[in-house]
Amino acid sequence: MKLFYGEIEGPKVTINDEEQQHIVKVLRMRTGEDIHVTDGKGNLASGKLFIEGKKAGIEVAEIQEHLPDFNPKLHIAIAPTKNIDRIEFFVEKAVEMGISEISIIITEKTERKNINIDKIRKQSIAASKQSLRFHFPVINEVLRLPDFLKKINPEHTFVAHCNENLERIELKNIPQLEQLTFLIGPEGDFSEKEIQYLSGHNVKAVSLGNQRLRTETAGVFVSAWNYYRLK
Repeated sequence: MKLFYGEIEGPKVTINDEEQQHIVKVLRMRTGEDIHVTDGKGNLASGKLFIEGKKAGIEVAEIQEHLPDFNPKLHIAIAPTKNIDRIEFFVEKAVEMGISEISIIITEKTERKNINIDKIRKQSIAASKQSLRFHFPVINEVLRLPDFLKKINPEHTFVAHCNENLERIELKNIPQLEQLTFLIGPEGDFSEKEIQYLSGHNVKAVSLGNQRLRTETAGVFVSAWNYYRLK
């Protein structure tokens, strides 16, 4: 399936401008080829490609609406790493494994404060198309940890930290909830003050095993764990 991103409004389907350039200049596709377009909101248009000059469009044969999304929903809030490539790696793999939402959070030990969210969103769309997803994950704006906590339901939220002196539950003991939020800390982990702050907001601590995982590895690990549970 050749899947591209665009807008689907009733019978009208418009391929995204950057996607059109990719079709014409990079892929060098030809009029008449089969093509599929999703809006990333659960809708899918299928038909034949037509090219007029530098523009590409679709002669729609079928539109499928409200295609099912993954369940349970997984939201990971992750602190950015000093090397942004590692977060971008996490985003790509997490999207391929069905994550529904990603937030970038700034913590006390976060070294990198400037994040190009537009670039992250583009990578998310690319990974969604690669893995044939018709529901693109939400990529939120950067928030500081206290501001992020105002937006979540603590009953569905867990924090993965490395402090072995504090009580943590194992992943296998997390109940089968329809929606989960996981917080992943930066290099050097969450501070003890932040861990106590999270506990005071009824966010439960979870262990990801005996090994100390890097930030992006922890994010991928949780994504893979949830992928195994998808319905």
